[in-house]
Amino acid sequence: MSTPSQLPLAGIRVLDLTRALAGPFCTMVLADLGADVVKVEPLGGDMIREWGPHDRGESAYYLSGNRNKRGMAVNFRSGRGLALIRDLASQCDVVAENFRPGSAKEMGLDHEALSAVNPGLVYVSITGFGKSGPAGHLPGFDQIAQGYSGLMSVTGTPESGPVRVGVAIGDQTAGMWAALGTMAALYQRRATGQGRLVETSLLASLVGLLSVQGQRYLSLGEVPEPAGNTHPVISPYGVFRTADGPLNIAPATRAMWEKLCTVLGVPEFVSDPRFADNTARVANRIELKELLEQQLARHTRSHWTEALCAAGIAAGPINTLEDVFRDPQVLHCGLVEQVEHPRLGAMRMVGSPIRMDGASQATVRRPPPLLGEHTAELLAEFGYSEAKIGGLERDGVIAGLPDRASTSGRLVVTT
Repeated sequence: MSTPSQLPLAGIRVLDLTRALAGPFCTMVLADLGADVVKVEPLGGDMIREWGPHDRGESAYYLSGNRNKRGMAVNFRSGRGLALIRDLASQCDVVAENFRPGSAKEMGLDHEALSAVNPGLVYVSITGFGKSGPAGHLPGFDQIAQGYSGLMSVTGTPESGPVRVGVAIGDQTAGMWAALGTMAALYQRRATGQGRLVETSLLASLVGLLSVQGQRYLSLGEVPEPAGNTHPVISPYGVFRTADGPLNIAPATRAMWEKLCTVLGVPEFVSDPRFADNTARVANRIELKELLEQQLARHTRSHWTEALCAAGIAAGPINTLEDVFRDPQVLHCGLVEQVEHPRLGAMRMVGSPIRMDGASQATVRRPPPLLGEHTAELLAEFGYSEAKIGGLERDGVIAGLPDRASTSGRLVVTT
């Protein structure tokens, strides 16, 4: 396992005021890369802790977006709590928030207020639709953004109509864009000494992913419709039936198309006018799919996967998640890691997909923190005395895990 000091963002401290998924996903990416991420939750906890399913009381949703962080609990409804957060922000490199537009300013946690005290601060803000404009006031929920951005209109089949992506793609994409912007701002700060305001939204993140579908409309005026499991502009490319189930096949080039015809025993298709080039094959995609599936029905998915890949044609199964987490390649790449959780014990998690210098070491250094798990530890690192920490706890400004060896329930400084 790489130690934090060996990672690219070692020495960067992030004050994470985010909740739910988009913001926490951003700060988790930064934490994976070595940043010291301090997750600050309200006394009742991040709302995502209530979202199911739960593993012995711990939300799988929360667990999925908060690895490699330390956590503290602060009363956001207290003036002293907000003053505490402002003091912590003055000692951090990055502050990340995804409050409703206007809320940060109301609490005195907006970019202007915090950067006035800390000019080198990189301030990261994620909203649903931006902070202004006719939709700027709308709450940011992933499925709403998927529909609003047009992504759902090109996902699904003609029969099903629009279909949401099976994960919170808007939240997670916004988090990744925000993390990318944060790293760019930190890099520029090395030269200027000045922080930056980094902003994105769920809407912007998904419009930014429209790729060829967006360019089809902007360049040609075409309004793409759901194409199901077929590629919108390449044929044949998509899901095909075999003797024992569906298989993905992606012959993306003319050379691959010709090899496909050879492997399937239909070399005459190469010179068939109906399939002479990609434009013709797209126009006749339904007929072509039926003809190819007649050949594919002769053998199983595993047979065709091996035969096609051996010929240099991209092909692969459509796995369930059970298949994925048992797959030899997934296991070989170390994409599933194990970490010790204080309540759940040994726990498997998906780790970071980023590897540095070809290293295969584990990327999960810390399990997602319990609510308030590191409150006292962190405040001590920020320069607060044990007496000060105890007073804040008694007054309900902070909360944390009680000392398990004590009957008082008081927070104990462990540094």
